[in-house]
Amino acid sequence: MKIPTIKGVIGQRILLNYRIAPEVVQKVLPKNFRPKVVKGHAIGGICLIRLDHIRPKGLPAFMGICSENSAHRVAVEWEDENGKSQEGVFVPRRDTGSRLNHLAGGRIFPGVHHLSDFNVRDQDGKISIKVTEKGQNQPFVDLEVEETNTFPETSVFSSINESSQFFENGCIGYSSRPNSCVMDGLKLEVTDWKVTALNVIRVSSAYYDDLEVFPERSIELDHALLMRDIPHLWHSEPNMTAEA
Repeated sequence: MKIPTIKGVIGQRILLNYRIAPEVVQKVLPKNFRPKVVKGHAIGGICLIRLDHIRPKGLPAFMGICSENSAHRVAVEWEDENGKSQEGVFVPRRDTGSRLNHLAGGRIFPGVHHLSDFNVRDQDGKISIKVTEKGQNQPFVDLEVEETNTFPETSVFSSINESSQFFENGCIGYSSRPNSCVMDGLKLEVTDWKVTALNVIRVSSAYYDDLEVFPERSIELDHALLMRDIPHLWHSEPNMTAEA
């Protein structure tokens, strides 16, 4: 799926990250991918992102759209057609507050986007977000975080810089098309990558809290990061066929 280069601003992006048993993660991945492991742990998470002034590159900012979005993702590695090792994320679930993104997802824009309500509060250094799919009563994601200068010592990453580099390197995401074995690739390009630390007050995810997929003691919250007001571009990546 080839899209034009898309330009905009990341108004706010939360990267909420879990450490997960690699053998558990492998079961939710197409066989093209293997988990990217840090100190014996696979890394999964939720990206909650507000995109501002999104439009094809070359158009003025006032013609862009804004939307709240979330993606459940897993850090992965794979070999390309030339046998070269690559890294990025596989995205099993996307949600959006934009009806346009919902209608275009999996057709014009990579990945199926579930149409959801986003309840966002951002005040005095605290951010709370509830993501509830249309027609559902319970939030699919519910979190509250607060800005902090302290990176948790319990993280599998030794520092915020190490974590930041890990996620900056994983800038390619693959999502499945509906009723298809084709996966669409999308690359995030950020020239001024900056993150700060967040303290997680609470979080729930219907995906990561599913004990049938992620059994007890196979998954644990690791840390969270925040990005604000970051110009960026999205580029298409070559399609990939999912291996069963």
